[in-house]
Amino acid sequence: MKNILVLGGTGAMGAHLVQILAERGDKLSVTTRSPRQSSANIEYVQGNAKEASFLASLFTRKWDAIVDFMVYTTPVFEQRAPQFLAAADQYIFLSSARVYADSSQPISEESPRLLDSSEDSKFLATDEYSLAKARQENILHQSCRKNWTIIRPYITYSEQRLQLGVLEKEGWLYRALKGRTIVFSEDIASKLTTLTYGLDVAGAMAAIIGEPRALGEAYHITQRGAATWREVLNVYLAVLEKHLGKRPKVLLLGLDDFSRCKPAEYQIKYDRLFNRTFDSSKVAQFVDLQEFTSLEKGLTRCLEAFLEKPDFRAIDWHSEAIKDRYSGEMTSLREIGHWKQKIKYLIYRFFKN
Repeated sequence: MKNILVLGGTGAMGAHLVQILAERGDKLSVTTRSPRQSSANIEYVQGNAKEASFLASLFTRKWDAIVDFMVYTTPVFEQRAPQFLAAADQYIFLSSARVYADSSQPISEESPRLLDSSEDSKFLATDEYSLAKARQENILHQSCRKNWTIIRPYITYSEQRLQLGVLEKEGWLYRALKGRTIVFSEDIASKLTTLTYGLDVAGAMAAIIGEPRALGEAYHITQRGAATWREVLNVYLAVLEKHLGKRPKVLLLGLDDFSRCKPAEYQIKYDRLFNRTFDSSKVAQFVDLQEFTSLEKGLTRCLEAFLEKPDFRAIDWHSEAIKDRYSGEMTSLREIGHWKQKIKYLIYRFFKN
């Protein structure tokens, strides 16, 4: 039995990981911003895991492992990293496969990173997500300790997270369920991507936790097969057609127009417009990749589960207004809650570009 601290472990991967570790007999403390019911092997500790005082209270003891799902700016991580490494026998840092540069070959853990190969000075001057994760990896490499393991998941999906390019479910699935057109990018639709079920990623992470061979190493955890975003969309559409009794309409825009609907310059330019395929043989020493859920089966299962009890986060009415303008549709103002959001919607639907 290991004593494991999970920072922010309630998302698409974290929730599955916590259950897997608890079921194998580990004792977990999981930070959460909102109250949650603890169980025999899982203690939920309410607090903000980004606050120094809260972290200090957690680090009064030594952990067998710390799994860190939090997102930091690079300066903050530089301050916190020594504390993480000192407080655990193994510190699991959640990086991202977005750190990798474009590649015509399947990506291995040694493939070039954007931070090291990009010549875009404007991009490199930012602390954009892919660059921040790479810089934080460097901080671990440059530390005097080697009790860390870097995990680079790529796009993971779950019963509560269903992505389409740079759109979360609130940006495409909500529209479909309301009878409006799904607005997506023609350019992104043609690109290869690699989506992996969060449960499978969590299972591989669990196999790495406590593994001495994983110390000082980096691993990406992805399924072996790739598909175009158009194929991903078609899986979603097949499920929705069965659920709704009709196939949702889709409008594919050119990149400039789509970027007005969803501004995500660097995520699009330096990830979603790349063909992302992976060589996952390194992590295969710990987990059988053949047991990973196939894309069609996993997406179908997760979308069907979500449709049984739909739960959306806040809708971006600015974005929805622009999508409605392109699709020639109109959202009922009764659907938009606050009057300020109604005004925003009307302004961007009819007046602003």
